[in-house]
Amino acid sequence: MGRVNDPNTPPGPDATAAPATGDTGPGDPLAAFAALRTEAGRALLAEVRDVEPAQELAAATRLRREHPAPLVSAALAQARLRRRAAAKFGAEDAARMFFTPNGVEQSTRASVAAHRAARFKALGVRSLADLCCGIGGDAIALARAGISVLAVDRDPLTCAVARANAEVLGLADLIEVREADVTDVDTAAYDAVFVDPARRSSKRGRIFDPESYSPPLSWAVRTALGAPRAALKIAPGIPHEAIPAEAAAEWISDGGDVKEAVLWFGTDAPASHRATLLPRNVSLWSPLATLLPDPEVRPVGRYLYEPDGAVIRAHLVAEVAARVEGGLIDATIAYVTSDALHATPYAAAYEITDQLPFGVKKLKALLREREVGVLTVKKRGSAVEPEELRRKVKPQGKNAATVFLTRVAGAPAMLIGHPVPTD
Repeated sequence: MGRVNDPNTPPGPDATAAPATGDTGPGDPLAAFAALRTEAGRALLAEVRDVEPAQELAAATRLRREHPAPLVSAALAQARLRRRAAAKFGAEDAARMFFTPNGVEQSTRASVAAHRAARFKALGVRSLADLCCGIGGDAIALARAGISVLAVDRDPLTCAVARANAEVLGLADLIEVREADVTDVDTAAYDAVFVDPARRSSKRGRIFDPESYSPPLSWAVRTALGAPRAALKIAPGIPHEAIPAEAAAEWISDGGDVKEAVLWFGTDAPASHRATLLPRNVSLWSPLATLLPDPEVRPVGRYLYEPDGAVIRAHLVAEVAARVEGGLIDATIAYVTSDALHATPYAAAYEITDQLPFGVKKLKALLREREVGVLTVKKRGSAVEPEELRRKVKPQGKNAATVFLTRVAGAPAMLIGHPVPTD
């Protein structure tokens, strides 16, 4: 749609261990990381594994009586990073792996990396050059799929961490880590290339211009076009006009949260848009040539469908509307309404019981009448913050409800209802 509600690690030192409270820091990050991999470092990591943030100062004071202060700082910080990384990598792997702050923040979620590795495997890829590999999240998934990986990054610490992760997970035979500028690497010997350009800057934060990626998107596209198969990881909010005509674009969500977009080359598929929803591993797909036009706006029906974020990013809301025999509640809002309940994995369904013009007093009175104490607030096309509304209406009672703050045919409105299963 044109469309409805379209909503690696950089170079330079990146301390493996942010100092614990009161610490002066671990000194040389590479030396600190090397110390963690010694017998004493491994023992200390095991000792601090369960130290909570509130206990760090006391633990640091106690441990410094027996261990060098830089090693204690590095171990406590690594334990902190492992706890954060469990959400991405799973508790079992995260407890063994090593991380940098940037690595935890920017690495691919394990479920997404496994999905991509499975696609490469299905394409017949046996060897792959992973450019801008970071701490090795994608390389790990690829190796577990049986693919031999050359993992390249130009930051020495990042390479050391990626190499360590391959070793501790028993994948060193399949992952070669090379410290180099990716633009200097010859990938001709590999079946495929995967590029994950850095999209953050220490000075500017998140980068939105694809040509400001490191390396730039144009370089990554040229590299992809020169390989038999390739995938480029990009920000999910990339303007659609920046997507190369040769690419099949895929937006991926996990648990309802949009995680990334990928441009695929050499898959023999036409230029297309795909929305993939994990962990169900279902995909909604359409060639660009046959994308449906925007749905018609119609009155609110009995059911409201909230398309997954990956569907919205992929401009496939019209395809969902067709599946549920519905239309839009507003020309600029990605809510689909229908008179019938249809099974679809691509949108959450709600039964709508009330439609009101926006007004806090009206909503408060209705919620009191319905004895609603558990209120879920969703918004699309509204400036009102959910927490602010919840404070004003003060829901009390034994029942639950969902309120949508949105626009209906251009006018601010509130839709009240409850979720219904579609499986």
